[in-house]
Amino acid sequence: MGRATRIASTLFFTLFLLPTALPFYLPGVAPRDFQRGDELQVKVNKLSSTKTQLPYDYYFLNYCKPEKIMNSAENLGEVLRGDRIENSIYIFQMREEQSCKVACRLKLDSESAKNFKEKIDDEYRVNMILDNLPVAVLRQRRDGSQSTTYDHGFRVGFKGTYTGSKDEKYFINNHLSFRVMYHKDPETDAARIVGFEVTPHSINHEYKQPWDEKNPQLLTCTKNIIQASTVPQEVDTDKEVIFTYDVTFKASELKWASRWDTYLLMNDDQIHWFSIINSLMIVLFLSGMVAMIMMRTLYKDIANYNQLETQDEAQEETGWKLVHGDVFRPPINASLLCVYVGTGVQFSGMTLVTMIFALLGFLSPSNRGGLMTAMVLLWVFMGLFAGYSSARLYKMFKGTEWKKNTLKTAFMFPAIVFSIFFVLNALIWGEKSSGAVPFGTMFALVFLWFGISVPLVFVGSYLGFKKPAIEDPVKTNKIPRQIPEQAWYMQPIFSIFIGGILPFGAVFIELFFILTSIWLNQFYYIFGFLFIVFVILLITCAEITIVLCYFQLCSEDYHWWWRAYLTAGSSALYLFLYAVFYFFTKLEITKLVSGILYFGYMSIMSYAFFVLTGTIGFYACFWFVHKIYSSVKID
Repeated sequence: MGRATRIASTLFFTLFLLPTALPFYLPGVAPRDFQRGDELQVKVNKLSSTKTQLPYDYYFLNYCKPEKIMNSAENLGEVLRGDRIENSIYIFQMREEQSCKVACRLKLDSESAKNFKEKIDDEYRVNMILDNLPVAVLRQRRDGSQSTTYDHGFRVGFKGTYTGSKDEKYFINNHLSFRVMYHKDPETDAARIVGFEVTPHSINHEYKQPWDEKNPQLLTCTKNIIQASTVPQEVDTDKEVIFTYDVTFKASELKWASRWDTYLLMNDDQIHWFSIINSLMIVLFLSGMVAMIMMRTLYKDIANYNQLETQDEAQEETGWKLVHGDVFRPPINASLLCVYVGTGVQFSGMTLVTMIFALLGFLSPSNRGGLMTAMVLLWVFMGLFAGYSSARLYKMFKGTEWKKNTLKTAFMFPAIVFSIFFVLNALIWGEKSSGAVPFGTMFALVFLWFGISVPLVFVGSYLGFKKPAIEDPVKTNKIPRQIPEQAWYMQPIFSIFIGGILPFGAVFIELFFILTSIWLNQFYYIFGFLFIVFVILLITCAEITIVLCYFQLCSEDYHWWWRAYLTAGSSALYLFLYAVFYFFTKLEITKLVSGILYFGYMSIMSYAFFVLTGTIGFYACFWFVHKIYSSVKID
């Protein structure tokens, strides 16, 4: 319960201190100066694998343990991401090199050997942190160029054959060659850490008998480890493993402010930029064409209708003006539509503010867990706008059960997401993964939902109902008009599915990089382009919905409320289909639980995208219908 209390108390302090803390200082991101000989403590993070997507605590494997394992204070985002940051046995002195230092000597029992073999099979990587920099393994590009890229973390071990044996055996990386890059201040002796690299080796160490715990004499340890011993350390029951490490320091011209640049380097950087610009140009061109067609067509329609009225030539109304007496008739399941619109406003507000914070640099990868924490907290506080917008729409539909509508707004979307999340968390917990959200964090999330979000939804709903109802520009007839038979291409299902293609086209390039950052342990950092893509998505959703709504009204079908929402929202279906394609083409997931986790989380992501885009389309169409019917003269 100590961990639970700590997480809950940290969360409460975050809630109250966030407004004052953000503009001035980001904890853990400020530079630190080190003098020669200062102690550097390497912290260990989770074991991660792109094959299973299940993180594990570092000490789940039988690694060298310090006398007392201490958890670093983790924010809400880090806990939800599965980060478990703890102290380690690896301690350096600044700018003082160490050669082949023994960390510990262990004898593997059957359970330890089994765990190591499983993690080697699943290609798990060890993540470490020094001065808030994750450890990186240098890797040459596959195209043979001289430039280098980095892998995050180093492999637990590898499988292979040795000494002519045909059987594959498991070998552990038990020797770590660390390299710390530092940037020295020319005026003082202080230095800042700007890089943290490691080269892992597997070495079957030999030593002088008997083993001296205080001063062990290793025969396999020299400065050139690889040539000194080519015998790797096998993993098996009752095998003795000696863990060792080297530390070297290298001066660098790299400034502290740019130290994350090498970590953020992507393999497909040129393709990335070209694809993004290409996508934006196409979408902007299409949006411009759509806007031009709509402006010209509508201008002509409105001019013709008003002219016919004044000249008294209109024998019979045609097109969209014909349904003016039914176009503002409340839809079926009006309350549910209000709930979804309110939730969409909440999600739109959260997304917009999160992106602004990310653009300002508050949510960079160096602020570990900051992005997830910000999204959760902003979602909670945006409940005020959800209640307000839902109530305004519900009052316009002349609804009377406002408390029931408010409760639906406060509970429906979060309850669906929380239910899926709870089931997935139970599966992770069953696999004994550190990615399982602890009880304390679950309690904190429930508190945020019931203690803050729900009351704010009620406050917003109260304020919305106090405002006068939105007035329709035309009167609604008492008897609904019969809708003529529609052409096949104007059927709801066809037009809804067609409407989602363009908004998805605006984001699918960026979506690839977002999925890569989530599922392949990469850092996502191009928030500037993401913001541009988000704006393009807004414009595209709005314009495609308006165009299809216009065609619908011209064919004398006035059931536009739900169709407007579903037209833009259908892009979520394409997002989910793309996620299925990504799963089978880019990921190497083989375990059933990992597959369930992937599709579970992508279902949540697609559902959120549906709510976001659907609300954008609905409000665009609502504005458009109000505008055109208030622009013509109707008796």
